[in-house]
Formats: sequence, structure tokens, C-alpha cells
Amino acid sequence: MNLHNYLQEKAASIEDALDRILAEGDTEPSILNEAMRYSVFAGGKRLRPILTIAAAEAVGGREEDVMTAACAIELIHTYSLIHDDLPAMDDDDYRRGRPTNHKVYGEALAILAGDALLTKAFEILAGCSVPGTAGRLMLRVIGEIAEAAGARGMVGGQTLDILSEGKAVDARTLFYIHKNKTGALLRASVRTGAILAGAGEEELTALTSFAEEFGLLFQITDDILNVVGDSSKMGKPVGTDAQRAKATYPALYGLDGARKMAREGKERALAALDSFDSKADPLRLLVSYLLEREK
Repeated sequence: MNLHNYLQEKAASIEDALDRILAEGDTEPSILNEAMRYSVFAGGKRLRPILTIAAAEAVGGREEDVMTAACAIELIHTYSLIHDDLPAMDDDDYRRGRPTNHKVYGEALAILAGDALLTKAFEILAGCSVPGTAGRLMLRVIGEIAEAAGARGMVGGQTLDILSEGKAVDARTLFYIHKNKTGALLRASVRTGAILAGAGEEELTALTSFAEEFGLLFQITDDILNVVGDSSKMGKPVGTDAQRAKATYPALYGLDGARKMAREGKERALAALDSFDSKADPLRLLVSYLLEREK
């Protein structure tokens, strides 16, 4: 299969769904809706919702059955980027090739736009019409997404990331930071699709292992790109991790060591999918994509 075509097709479906969820003029004051849409439609790869859909398809599920949950995860991811870019956090002026939210709308409105996206995510999850067993699965998914986004997931990882700036950290601390800051929501993306599609326990266990390896691989390659990437392709400056003395895999293991870890992570992620048939090919191809990506 052609991964490029798959990504384009799924991204288009996700864009349409997000546009309906964040209909222009649907939120007052209108400037808040504008700020929310500015970051949501800033040209993201839609990796997390695509993972949700691909995981559902891997166990025989349908895109339409998980689209709302996939979009909710993307809203949470976007909120985190808005807040990460703030001066009190990573202090970034550009993301995806254009000014960050707070550079356009000011810090206060950027914070509020992020808050609104986070709460909108749970609003649409709670509004899903899924009776009976499907309803219980949705409640399970809501709990998992909330945990992945909160103090025991993304927010906790971000906290330790900030506290570790300028300090020497060991491998255990580095792993904890990125397992939570980046990996938790990627893991939840995959598990959400699998759970809502009715995955069996063995399937869910295998996909969870895949997701954990995928999350680690994503972070390692992201750290590498911050060292050797092209800012014109990435849409944001490179070298910022070193400038802020952040805990990264190249900083701890060197570029060659980080690249070796990425290759090993790829093999483990692919091995986790050994029991799946060709319906899991998009997940397999996404693993290779991470090693080859330039942004």
C-alpha cells in the first residue's frame, strides 16, 4: 500500500470532522473560536488521530466509529502545543512555519484557547451516542485519554521536562519524561482505536506494546531532528533543545547512539505487530516513516 495516499486520505477525513466540530462562529466571543481554529488548522500531520483510525482498522474496525475520539485526541494535542509554545514554557515564536498562537493573539487568549480545546475534547467524547457495551467502552476510553493527558501522563512529563532543563539527567529520568510527555498520548491514540473497535485482550496487549515503542521512536527521532533537521522543512527553529539544555536522547547518548536506539526501536515496534495481518500495514509503514521523516 502507499502510505502517502493513506495519510492524505485520512488527514482529509479528519480535517472535515474537525471543521464540523469547530464550526466558525460556533463559539462566542468569536475571537476565541478564531484562536482555537488558528492552531487546529495550522497544517499538522494528524498523526495521533491517524493512529487511532489505523489501530481500529487493524482489528477490523471502521474509521467512522472512532472519528470523534480521534478528533478529541487531536484537540488535546493542539492545546498542549499552544501551551508548550508560551514564554513560560518553551517560548517558541514559530510552529509549522507560522507564528505561534500567543504571537498572534497574545498570551492570555492563547492560554484560554488551549483551555477551550482541552475541554471541547471531553465535551465531544461525552456527547457520543453509544449505547450499551459501546457506551462502557467509551467511558473506558475517556478515562484513559484523561489519564494520558494529565498529571500521570503528558502534564507530568512536561513538568519534569521543565524542571530538568540545565541539569544532568540519567537514562531513567529521560525515559520517564518522554514516556509521559510524548508517549502517553500516542499510546492512548492507539489504544482508543483498538478498544472502540472491539479488540480482544491479546490484540490490545500487542497494540499497546507497539504504541509504547512507537512513542519512544517518535521522541528519539524528534530529538535528532532538533539537532540535524532543516528549519525550513520543520517550520520551526532547530537547535533549541541544546540552547535550553533540555534532556534529550542525542544529549545523553550522542547522535550515533540515538540513531542506533531508533533503529532498535523500529524493530521492536514492528515485531509487536507480527500477529496482525495486512490490515495493520498502515501502522507498519508509519514506523518506517518516523525514521525517514524530515519534519
